[in-house]
Amino acid sequence: MRKIRLLSLALLILAMSAAAFAQFGVSITIAPPALPIYTQPMVPAAGYLWMPGYWAYGDEGYFWVPGTWVEPPTVGLLWTPGYWGWGGNAFAWNEGYWGEQVGFYGGVNYGFGYGGVGYEGGYWNNGAFNYNRSVNNVNVTNITNVYNKTVINETTVNHVSYNGGEGGITARPTAAEETAMHGQHTPATAMQTAHVHTASTNHALLASVNQGRPAIAATAKPGELSGSGVVAAKQAGAPYKAPESKAATKATENKAAENKAATTKATENKAAENKAATTKATENKAAENKAAATKATENKAAENKAAATRTSENKAAHAQPATHAQPAAHAQPAAHAQPAAHAQPATHAQPAAHAQPAAHAQPAAHVQPAAHAQPAAHVQPAAHPQAAPHPEARPASAPEKKAPGGKE
Repeated sequence: MRKIRLLSLALLILAMSAAAFAQFGVSITIAPPALPIYTQPMVPAAGYLWMPGYWAYGDEGYFWVPGTWVEPPTVGLLWTPGYWGWGGNAFAWNEGYWGEQVGFYGGVNYGFGYGGVGYEGGYWNNGAFNYNRSVNNVNVTNITNVYNKTVINETTVNHVSYNGGEGGITARPTAAEETAMHGQHTPATAMQTAHVHTASTNHALLASVNQGRPAIAATAKPGELSGSGVVAAKQAGAPYKAPESKAATKATENKAAENKAATTKATENKAAENKAATTKATENKAAENKAAATKATENKAAENKAAATRTSENKAAHAQPATHAQPAAHAQPAAHAQPAAHAQPATHAQPAAHAQPAAHAQPAAHVQPAAHAQPAAHVQPAAHPQAAPHPEARPASAPEKKAPGGKE
């Protein structure tokens, strides 16, 4: 009956604390404190396995989750502790889990068989867990499945509680640990979850209160934070360095945000000024180039116009005078009228026929003026006509006839 009540309470606490437990998935920039130094309480009964204590993170900062003995969800499973890991800009909590093999837990030396690699605290054999007395506090009167094997810890014992980042552990998963990490896992049991929730509500477990040395470092069973099974820490694993207060952290974050905003604004303003100056310079240069090009075009046009005008004037001045009509080709002198042929003296019988008057010489045809430009070639003067032979002397008896017009 008592077990049923405890199980119901655990389930209720699990339901209530699901949101609180999920907070361990958040990332923070403050490294967890060093692991405190304490002894392990005696195992309460056969079948319990050790869950090392660790620093969890809550609303008020880091708090200590006491190490405790827990019952596995199934026979044959081993517990792989969770660990803090640096992700490049913050710390993140990697949840622990149950599995057939122990996987990677950041190389953190939690002690009591968890020396940083694997687990040396015992093993399952035919449904019974065998405890290594060299690393576990076992009462051999009540538990007979024990053995003694010296564990040689090859890792540096410095109580650092996180992997990576400044001052963190540099361990990386081995091939076997990688295989275990990708194997089938079972999450923490309800009793484990309830244990974490109970620790989160205990003010004395806050790192800011206990300075890294909690008064409840370990307990015999989950959730039992008082009584004979409670073990106090002997000392802190390293000098405790208190983180900045939330107000100081907030002020620092605000200041950083303001500085970033101011830098961004200054950069944007400078870029805008440079862009405006560049644009203005470009526009001014374009305007200057356009004005210069326009001026050059106008000057060139004026010069061309002036040159064309001068050329026209010079050409007019030097031009040939208006083409003088070429002197007419030397006209052939009008053919001298042939003197009328001396009439043959008429026969004495018939009176001499009146001689036909000589045909009037046709005036020379008007010569067309020669084509402009080159003077026409001089025409060879026409040959002087041969003088007509003198007419034979007429007989005296014939009366002289006058040519028409009264000319002889």
